[in-house]
Order: sequence, then C-alpha cells, then structure tokens
Amino acid sequence: MATHGKTGNMNPDSRAETLVSSYEQAGYVRMNPAILQPADPFLDLSGEDIRRRIYLTTDPEGRELCLRPDLTIPVSLDYLASPAAGQAAGYCYLGPVFRHGNGVNEFLQAGIESFGRGDTAAADAEMLALALETAAHYGAPITEIRIGDVGLFMALVAALDLAPAWKRRLNKDFNRKTSLANDLDELTLHARRTPPDYQGVLSALAGSNPRAARALVTDLLSIAGISAVGGRSVSEIADRFLEQAALGAATSLPQDTRAIVERFLAINAAPVAAATELRALAKDAGLKLDTALDLFDSRNESLAARGVDVASLRFSTAFGRGLDYYTGFVFELQANGGEHGPVIAGGRYDELLQRLGADRAISAIGFAVWIERLAAAGEPA
Repeated sequence: MATHGKTGNMNPDSRAETLVSSYEQAGYVRMNPAILQPADPFLDLSGEDIRRRIYLTTDPEGRELCLRPDLTIPVSLDYLASPAAGQAAGYCYLGPVFRHGNGVNEFLQAGIESFGRGDTAAADAEMLALALETAAHYGAPITEIRIGDVGLFMALVAALDLAPAWKRRLNKDFNRKTSLANDLDELTLHARRTPPDYQGVLSALAGSNPRAARALVTDLLSIAGISAVGGRSVSEIADRFLEQAALGAATSLPQDTRAIVERFLAINAAPVAAATELRALAKDAGLKLDTALDLFDSRNESLAARGVDVASLRFSTAFGRGLDYYTGFVFELQANGGEHGPVIAGGRYDELLQRLGADRAISAIGFAVWIERLAAAGEPA
C-alpha cells in the first residue's frame, strides 16, 4: 500500500484530524466504517466498469467483497443499520480508500454525509459552504467552483413528450456525455434506423408484463448457456434486452424537442443569470419546471445567506459527477487549474438509501475530500 507523505512539518493525517474535529464541532458524528465491504453495492450503483478499479476478493461462501473505494456507500450502509435510520442525522469520516490508478492505490479521504433533512436548499448550501471552509483550512486557493443540478435535467426530461423508456435512458446517461449525445442522435434518427435482426422478438415483448418478459428472456439466455457477457450478469443482459424492446417501440425525437434539450445543456453562467435563462427556456418551450426552478432559486438564496459569493460560482446545466446515484445539486472544487482532479466534490443523492435497502426514499447529501490533493494545493503547515 502507498504511504502518506508529509506536507511541511506536519503529516497530512494530523491536519486532517483537525479538519474532521471541526466537522464534529459542527454537529456531525464521526463514523469509521469497515475497510472490507460487500462489493455488490459498488458494482450495482457505479457500474461494472468499476470492477477493474477496485480490489476484489471472495469469502468462503462465494460472496464478493472489496476494499472500500469510497466512503459514501459504507457510511450510508452503517446509517441504515443504526437506530437513527430514517431520522435526520449527520456523519463525518476520515480514512483510507483503495483504487487502482496511476501507481497510487491508497488515498486518504475525509468528508460529510447528511441524511433525512427536509430543508433541501439549506442542506445543499451548507455542504458547499463547509466544502469551502475545508479548502480554507488547508489554505488551498480554489481556482474553480463548478456546480450543477441533476434534478433540473430530470425535471426537463420529465416534462418532454417522450416514451418512458427514453426518459429513463436519457436520465441514466446524463453523466456520460458521449452516451447522452449518442442518445439524442439515436432518437432523432430513430425513424430511419434499420431494425435489428431480433426486432421481431423485441416487438413481441414490447408492451408485455415487465416481470413476465424479464423472466422469459432470463430463461432463454440460461437455456442458451449464457451466464455473463462483458462483465454483465444474465439479469443485466435481460434488462438491457427489454430496454431495447421499449426503445424500439418509441417514435423519433422531433428536431424542435432536441433543440430544447440542447438549449438547456448549453446554459453555463453564474447561478442568478442561469436561473433567468432557465425560466426563459421553460416559458418559450411551454414546460412546467417551476418546482425545480424554485428550489434552484432557494438554494442560491441559502448560499448567499451563508456568506458564499454566489456571483463567483459557475453553474452548468450539463455538469454531472459521473455516478448514477446523484439526483440533485452537485459540485466540484478545483485547485491549481484542476491539474490532478477535484480536491473536494459532492452532491445530493436522495435515491441511494432506498437502493441500498431502505423502505422509502431518504434525503441525502454529502461531499468527499481528497486529503493528499488538498494538502499539495494548500499552504505548507
């Protein structure tokens, strides 16, 4: 494992301890999840491509385990297993995470996770304000603050006249910009596409009971002796096949609808100016985005109330964090021009806890700090 170096005369761990103590003083309870975690939540929520970047092992019962590649999911699981599950609670942490990459396999990570709060705009603002205080703790000059809102894109897609399967596809691919561009092309050109060889099977399945159709496809794949393809399980292959059935039944995307999506994704401005552009777009296109835009305005007001210079922020409708579970406000803080990636990043993930086993959706937001990056960008201790 990699060892942590020093910054000036202070081990970064020592300064990080002081940082996390400040989180505790702000009311966040310190948590220390196990380093060895069940692998399924990471593979299910981050995609099979994460398999090549995490350290995997198998227990005697055949269950896959991994060294934790981040701390959001482990903290979430520990919260769900605690008596506080379902209630408002906030946690902080500091510890190593493990990923393959560039010769460095162990990273020190700190952060905060906040669960169950109903004051969404205020909680969003608090996370960004605490992230900025974290950078100041290290004396790190932040050269760029990037913010976005996955929920705004979801609200836009929900308001469009699209087949449900395409709405799910666009939302899923939002963080994968190349995939999203391909989706728009595929939708626009749908009427001129050549049907696949298996279009007859897809057409027969389209509109059938989803559970029965999934069981049928899974059985057919098993009979054919297919257990996995490209890291995907039989269930994942069946889901993908059925998605294609639904997409194959969809109509093409009108050019004016595509123009609305592209106009939305082109907005990149200070938050207040972006809000003006978004309301103009909603009015011109006849879309009901009031709820999402009211939250956007409330967040800007909450940020200003916490002393954040809102005019210095850059809001981009196309900005996402690359993980499927984000559902709302997202942000990244870059130092030194972002040469080594963000030093602090986070966002809202209101659906994650239910996907991890909660019986209902629980609001959640947090951020992670890459301690070595932040220490390297900051002032010598």
